[in-house]
Amino acid sequence: MAKRLVCRECHRVQDAEITEGDACMACGSNSLTEDWAGYVVIGHPEDSEIATEMEVTEPGKYALKVR
Repeated sequence: MAKRLVCRECHRVQDAEITEGDACMACGSNSLTEDWAGYVVIGHPEDSEIATEMEVTEPGKYALKVR
């Protein structure tokens, strides 16, 4: 099973098979990590209190804690 990486900048869970050093598919940051915990799937960020709190504007999977 492939490792799931998360962007340290936008907290987006990367679904594609990428490796550390590759760029985030959402924001373009090169700061990806395996060190994260929990995630939430946001389908309609405009209607979501969690999305507002996390400052998320695009639908997708987002990590709750990124180290």
